[in-house]
Amino acid sequence: MADKKATREAYGEALAEFGGQYDIVVLDADLSKSTKTETFKKKYPERFINVGIAEGNMMSTAAGIATTGKVVFASSFAMFAAGRAFEQVRNSIAYPNLNVKIGATHAGVSVGEDGASHQAVEDISLMRTVPNMVVINPADAYEARGAVEAAIKHEGPVYLRFGRLAVPYVYDSGYQFELGKGVQLKDGGDVTIIATGLMVQEAVKAAQTLADEGISARVVNIHTIKPIDKDIIIKAAKETGAIVTAEEHSIIGGLGSAVAEVLSENYPAKMVRVGINDVFGKSGKPQCLLEEYGLTACNIAKQTKKLLGK
Repeated sequence: MADKKATREAYGEALAEFGGQYDIVVLDADLSKSTKTETFKKKYPERFINVGIAEGNMMSTAAGIATTGKVVFASSFAMFAAGRAFEQVRNSIAYPNLNVKIGATHAGVSVGEDGASHQAVEDISLMRTVPNMVVINPADAYEARGAVEAAIKHEGPVYLRFGRLAVPYVYDSGYQFELGKGVQLKDGGDVTIIATGLMVQEAVKAAQTLADEGISARVVNIHTIKPIDKDIIIKAAKETGAIVTAEEHSIIGGLGSAVAEVLSENYPAKMVRVGINDVFGKSGKPQCLLEEYGLTACNIAKQTKKLLGK
């Protein structure tokens, strides 16, 4: 088995796997090779619809199909699924609380050379403001698979955020995904690093670096950003006293904001947010862009030491 896999790959495989177990229909906006929904299309062509480059129409169509009792997945790049089709997602899917799951791929700056127009760094913020919407951002391929099944079982709309870039595994094949529950990956007493998506791997690396410098860092993976696991965040704040968040998303409205909201209302603690600092993306190689925006273990460790005054 390869040591890396993109979460979008796992998404496509999961749709094909669960297609035989659940009565699901998959829609795509002419990007099935990129979103990997073509894997489902090849296996269940009668339950796949390519709506063309018409994301708003796709969401409305998905809503209509969902009223017949089907579980519907609507897929496109995150920029188009959350951005271009926002009004239809809000009014046609979330408002009537329909059973539509939005499979949003190519999120964040790790899309690479496509540049700012295709790099969704605001999508989590948009989706978590929509009532009835569940927001999931898996860290690796195993978590992506579990998230897809959890989305199928959940009654109501779900926004699933997947990446283009192949990322290392965080878990093994026995991992059990639990909707709305954060996962503590490493214990520590000096600070807690709370991460989501591909930044989870970087958080683990950062904790190892900090350990070499005598700093004990706890690492928590928040895969479900809405509803967020308040208990694991409050517990971390009480036990370590300092919080660092890390996300491949704008620091405005994403994981960092969600964690800050929990802390401010329940147990205020000093914290710092690592993410996109209110700027657009650029065109470039994925890894170069992650370094450009400080989405690395090195910067997480640097910001952690700064927060702790070390």
